[in-house]
Amino acid sequence: MLIRPIASVIRLRYAILSGLVLGLGLASRRFRAGLPAWVGLYAGDVLWALLVFGLVSGLRPTWSARRRAAVAGAFSLVIELSQLWQAPWLQALRGTTPGALVLGRGFLWSDLACYAGGVLLGWALDGWLCRRPSQNR
Repeated sequence: MLIRPIASVIRLRYAILSGLVLGLGLASRRFRAGLPAWVGLYAGDVLWALLVFGLVSGLRPTWSARRRAAVAGAFSLVIELSQLWQAPWLQALRGTTPGALVLGRGFLWSDLACYAGGVLLGWALDGWLCRRPSQNR
């Protein structure tokens, strides 16, 4: 049966994509001042949601693209809505660099649009990443 080897290839592709997206996302925050204003404002959030889609896809490559996009979108929505909750322990966690990168700092409506864009970008790239190895010729 070829399901396992193909799933392994797809997982590897998503691991590589996730690593690249993570690097680009961190670079978009680090070098924000050198980017056009709108890119500096929104690229990190789009890339964060694309990373979430990539991680979900790497963990569950046999799920349909629609299901992986729905899970990534729901996760992103929950994270953004959690920013409305201002519990002291959660604020302390968000005060750390890893906490701020994963959980964000404050609710913004524009983040929801960026997350939708990132998940949709992942969904669009999915057909290319999930091609069976024999289709790559």
